[in-house]
Amino acid sequence: MAIDPLHALQAANLAVLPVASDAFGTLLIAGATGALGAELLRRLAGSHRHAHTRVLAREPIRDGLRGVETYLSPPQPIAQWPVTSAHTAIVAFDPPRMYHDRERALWAPDPAELPALARWLRACGVQTLAIVQPHDQGRLPDALKHGLASLDEQAVVACGFERVILVRSARKPVNAKFANPLERLAAWMLSVLRFMVPSSEQPVRASKVAELVDLALRIAPPGVHVAAPELVWQAAQGDMQGVAARWLGVPAQ
Repeated sequence: MAIDPLHALQAANLAVLPVASDAFGTLLIAGATGALGAELLRRLAGSHRHAHTRVLAREPIRDGLRGVETYLSPPQPIAQWPVTSAHTAIVAFDPPRMYHDRERALWAPDPAELPALARWLRACGVQTLAIVQPHDQGRLPDALKHGLASLDEQAVVACGFERVILVRSARKPVNAKFANPLERLAAWMLSVLRFMVPSSEQPVRASKVAELVDLALRIAPPGVHVAAPELVWQAAQGDMQGVAARWLGVPAQ
């Protein structure tokens, strides 16, 4: 069943939980949309490890969500946004499900906006940036799975964050519309190849991706850490603590 991120968050906050003594800073979430964004919002905002949680939104949201604030994205380009304050930020690229009224009100980043968004987040004081970037299963070249895949990602790292966590989760190819029968035939022939995609590159549940991101935020040392789709799949098979520890080079908890 599809999850409405704001309904899920509201349900998670019906009981007022005390802020943990080690809660710190502000968590800012950009792209709390789609199944993945909803799970990230539900899990991380509900953990109460941060003193405040803010969600970027395009329109005012009237729901009184305890412990969560909406930060309205100004209409001007990101480079002109006023600076706010945050310690940790998550950027997720999962398109909004337009049949969710509340989800339409949330701000969803475009991949082309990543460098500008990263510069704005760094100006806001963000020290840790986690980017969750789904890729069509079996389509990401091996050479790009474990390192920086584009000049945009290199520009993000150059901003000077203490920690950058890149999670490359696999996703099913997005349904496309075709203009003529030849395009449909070509798409069908390519679709046959999905049966040749190794199981380690198959998509995993959004809840498992969110769990891995949550764990990485807690234990990752300073530096740049990239999780390939195969690692995300392996972590979802059961021993997430061990897989994450080996990936991040820290002792298993």
